[in-house]
Amino acid sequence: MTVRAYRRLSVEERRAQLLDAALSLFAHRAPEDVSLDDVAETAGVSRPLVYRYFPGGKQQLYEAALRSAADILELCFAEPQAGPLTQRLSRALDRYLAFVDEHSAGFSALLQGGSVVETSRTTATVDGIRRAAADAILLHLGAPQPGRRLRMMVRTWITAVEAASLIWIDEGKQPGIDQLRDWLLDQFIALLTATAATDPETAAAARAALALESPQGPVGVLARRVIPVVSGAAHLL
Repeated sequence: MTVRAYRRLSVEERRAQLLDAALSLFAHRAPEDVSLDDVAETAGVSRPLVYRYFPGGKQQLYEAALRSAADILELCFAEPQAGPLTQRLSRALDRYLAFVDEHSAGFSALLQGGSVVETSRTTATVDGIRRAAADAILLHLGAPQPGRRLRMMVRTWITAVEAASLIWIDEGKQPGIDQLRDWLLDQFIALLTATAATDPETAAAARAALALESPQGPVGVLARRVIPVVSGAAHLL
């Protein structure tokens, strides 16, 4: 008979242990398919102990685990305000997509909604992730207080990233994660330049961002790929 080694944990350590166990389960199963017994077993503790720290039961535990995941996702777009914009966004997308890859089932349940444990608080948490991502990107664009068009452009791209992530999971995580990142980066560049064509504020942000790019960077590579595609449209000029 194996005897489990026991060490008394502080309140913070025990809570973190239970949240880690819950996150690991929510990463691979929808919230409604995870029970408190599952969390207790994964954490190596008793069910009453889980209730001691989360007296609200699975609902409270799920909301706390979601908040913990939100804290991780909000940090994905935290980058120093230096260097080419595409390099900053590339690193942010790497972190974001790594989280999606590791927490596929939980991520899908989180963004698609319809979970039996979904509440106004969980919805507000998800919206908070989106707002934090938008605010971080706008800082990278040098527009902490943007006008309507620029803010809409950034929020539209964030929505596209979420949708593409869900489709990527549904498609068996194909293409490869690096290809997905580069494609999403191309979409950002295209959306930024298209918006800049009709919005002076976005045009100023685009010019400042493009000035830091190199011919070997994502913008240069995309431009060289696009030119042959549109070369046959000279009659439109």
